[in-house]
Amino acid sequence: MLHSTLALSLLLIAVTSNLAMAIKKEKRAPQTLSRGWGDEITWVQTYEEGLYQAKKSNKPLMVIHHLEDCQYCQALKKAFAENEEIQEMAQNNFIMLNLMHETTDKNLSPDGQYVPRIMFVDPSLTVRADITGRYSNRLYTYEPQDMMFLIENMKKALRLIQTEL
Repeated sequence: MLHSTLALSLLLIAVTSNLAMAIKKEKRAPQTLSRGWGDEITWVQTYEEGLYQAKKSNKPLMVIHHLEDCQYCQALKKAFAENEEIQEMAQNNFIMLNLMHETTDKNLSPDGQYVPRIMFVDPSLTVRADITGRYSNRLYTYEPQDMMFLIENMKKALRLIQTEL
C-alpha cells in the first residue's frame, strides 16, 4: 500500500512538473507597440502623439488600422513586416502608428471603418485623401500582393512634403 501511494505521488509530481513547464513555454513575450508590423520601427502610441510627432519632425504619419483576429490584416502584416524597403522607409522617413481601434477623427474613415486600411497624414496635419490603394470599394486598403503599390504611395507621401509644404 505504501509502495503504491509513493508511486502515485511521484507520478503526480512528474505530471504536475511537466504541465507547469508546458504552461511556462506557452507564455508569449509582452506585446510591443509594433504588434508584429516591424520591431525595428519606432511606433507612437496614439493618434494625437502621431500628429504631434509628424508636425514636430516634418515627417508624414502613416496610420495602419487593423484587428488582431482579422485574417486579411494578418496577411498584410506579414507582407509588410517581411518587406525590407517598407521597413527601412517606415523606420527612417515616417512617424508610424498602428491602431486596433477607431479614432475620433472622422477624417481617418472617409469611406467607412474597415480593416485593414493604411492612411497618410502630412505634417500640416492633413489626411491625404489623394494617396489611396488600388480598390474602388475600399480606398485605403492594401493586400499582401500590393506591397510595391504601397511603396510607391509611401514615396508619393514623401514627395508631397517637399513640393506642397
